[in-house]
Amino acid sequence: MIPIYPANSLKYAPLQGDITLSGLTNPPPLSLYIHIPWCVRKCPYCDFNSHEARQEIPEAAYVDALIADLEQATPLVWGRKIRSIFFGGGTPSIFSAEAIDKILSHVRMLTPLEYGAEVTLEANPGTVDIANFKGYRQAGVNRVSLGIQSFQPQYLKSLGRIHDREQALAAAELALNTFDRVNLDVMYALPEQSLEDALKDAETACQIKPAHLSFYHLTLEPNTPFHRTPPSLPDDDTSATMQEEIEKILASHGYQHYETSAFAQPGQQCQHNLNYWTFGDYLGIGAGAHSKLSFHDKIIRQSRHKHPKRYLEAVPQGQAVDNEWQIGREDLAFEFMMNALRLVDGVEAGLFQQRTGLPLRAIQAQLLEAQQKGLLQQQGGVITPTLQGQRFLNELLGMFLPE
Repeated sequence: MIPIYPANSLKYAPLQGDITLSGLTNPPPLSLYIHIPWCVRKCPYCDFNSHEARQEIPEAAYVDALIADLEQATPLVWGRKIRSIFFGGGTPSIFSAEAIDKILSHVRMLTPLEYGAEVTLEANPGTVDIANFKGYRQAGVNRVSLGIQSFQPQYLKSLGRIHDREQALAAAELALNTFDRVNLDVMYALPEQSLEDALKDAETACQIKPAHLSFYHLTLEPNTPFHRTPPSLPDDDTSATMQEEIEKILASHGYQHYETSAFAQPGQQCQHNLNYWTFGDYLGIGAGAHSKLSFHDKIIRQSRHKHPKRYLEAVPQGQAVDNEWQIGREDLAFEFMMNALRLVDGVEAGLFQQRTGLPLRAIQAQLLEAQQKGLLQQQGGVITPTLQGQRFLNELLGMFLPE
């Protein structure tokens, strides 16, 4: 998945600015994100860079562009091993197995992969095909993430999904029989959703027994049909109760809550997303993909041309990157905490200096204030959000914003 925050929503120092990071001696782990921007139908709640496929998708041209994009970006990560790969979208399962195989073959030729690297592909139950799933597996995909959202027809309809309950269940069964690891994405606080129905979805998801579950609270994102014409949603108290009861159900089935919206069986956490949350590096290729890359003296972000047509035009000219900037020293603490504090068990305090190059004392005042407000605790060298801090994460994060 793409990181949850839009890259251009924060203010950074310009790339030409000079910055010295005192402790950035070793680069963090590196992941590769590959964006497939097309889908069968754009859902009314979706604010990702996805485009409804009204005409034939230029699959072959886009695959060639991805390969060229990676070739051009390779010097920035030369010699660094990739620990995880994630095909996100859009709907990556709209692409053929042959296309995914060609992409992964070139990834292996151009970059070294860690042994046993996690390779995830997002799939829509409405586009699942037995032959394609087997082909994805043979190409090297070892984890699939299914966008279920709900198992109940009235909510699937209100969310604009192209699949029904039977397709959701069949896709989950096929995924479990094909891949080593499976994640199901489910949403709650849906239009007109009752508490009982939200808990039914949680029970159904647990009975399928995937290795990983993601439960997301539906939010009305700007520039979406749901934001322009808001549906009737459960009130805040009902939504909070849904969250609490869903967490109890998942815990009773052995799922460990390790990140704000993520739950996993022991040892089955998503390594790609964990790299995001621990402020690791990632190279993003494809239309609208974002990158965050660390060097000995700076940390930069990149974004690629968002519209597929413009991206396809820019790549042959060596101009896939639309924008590049350096993260300002004053923004590093907030950026680190915005990711790390999503982890229920927190992060080791020493990771702050390893990943930002700044000493922990740079945020000591904010840490102390957060502790005094009961939002954070430091114990055994670990910085952890309290239960209250998890519930009021925006307030907690706001304490690390630069003045």
